[in-house]
Amino acid sequence: MSQTTFASFRTRFPLLARRVYVNSCSQGALSLDVEEANQRFLETWHRDGSPWDAWVAEVDRLRDVVAVAIGASPDEVTIAPSASVALSALASALDFSGPRRRVVMGRFEFPTMGHVWLAQARRGADVHWVDGDGDRMPVSAYVTAIDDRTLVVPATHVSYRNGYRVDVPALTAACHAHGAYVLLDDYQRTGTAPLEVHDLGVDFLVTGALKYLLGAAGIAFLYVRRDLIDRLEPAVTGWFGRVDPFAFRPDVLDWPPTSRRFEAGTPPVPSAYMARAGIELLASLGWQAIDDRINALTARLLQGLHRSGFECLTPDVRAERGPLTVVHSTDPAALLERLSARGIVASTRGQGLRIALHAYNTEEDVDVVLEALDEERALLVPAPTAV
Repeated sequence: MSQTTFASFRTRFPLLARRVYVNSCSQGALSLDVEEANQRFLETWHRDGSPWDAWVAEVDRLRDVVAVAIGASPDEVTIAPSASVALSALASALDFSGPRRRVVMGRFEFPTMGHVWLAQARRGADVHWVDGDGDRMPVSAYVTAIDDRTLVVPATHVSYRNGYRVDVPALTAACHAHGAYVLLDDYQRTGTAPLEVHDLGVDFLVTGALKYLLGAAGIAFLYVRRDLIDRLEPAVTGWFGRVDPFAFRPDVLDWPPTSRRFEAGTPPVPSAYMARAGIELLASLGWQAIDDRINALTARLLQGLHRSGFECLTPDVRAERGPLTVVHSTDPAALLERLSARGIVASTRGQGLRIALHAYNTEEDVDVVLEALDEERALLVPAPTAV
């Protein structure tokens, strides 16, 4: 695909002509490309009835595209219907019967991450929670809990709660020093910056298409480091987790030598069509260009919020933040409703208003949001006065 400009990229999203959309942390805006991909799937269904060979081939094409986007090999990529399903398959493959059975998690994790590992307690998992330092979850907080009993450390790259970004290389080094696995939840960052899982050194990574990758719900991706695959046999499985699903053997439980062994039932074909379209559209901009643009827009937003005297729950330091900025509100639900009436689409979590910027946003979008917040300042918490 030829290089796309940001101006032409923005025109692919009809919603942006009517709304200021800053909610990519919940759902990416719908592009014409993704809509057309869904239509292609429907046309094959209308025309051919049940072209399963073509549909499975589309899922494999998506696997190749995802691998390129995250810096992995296709045989390290699992296609799943949700991050929860992918994580459950991975968790079921780990052994909690020995002395190394501790799961160390920070309290900034998305609920699914906690739920999946808490459910392993009946298999012997010992979940140990790590508290943050205010709005930060520094690696030093993890280090106090990681020892030779630690089996795996699930960590979110960018927190859905406040946009804090963890230092992944430092965390990985701390975990590997004790022989522990690192599982990175990249859902709130994939699609906004270059991603090279091999360079990061993580053992596992989970993410999905519906946020910054601009796809639909119903599809997620699990990366498993190549040299770990043969050691892991999930208890959560199904017919697409076999060497040859179409052998239709109910009496044989064989394992592919690739990350496909973590797959289970019939693949999410419609979502696969849309996911590939979203990723390819983003790739046409270039991942570094996307990162630079989002960081510039986020810096503009943070500067404006500070000028207005509002309390941000997201760190100012570029290395400690991703594409998500969270502003402290006295009444987030009321603020969200007021912004919606102004044509601004955002979201809330806890006591924070979430403003998530993406490559289709502009300086004008940021200024519209800042102006609206200034006019609704009664619903915002002032920044603490410096002592």
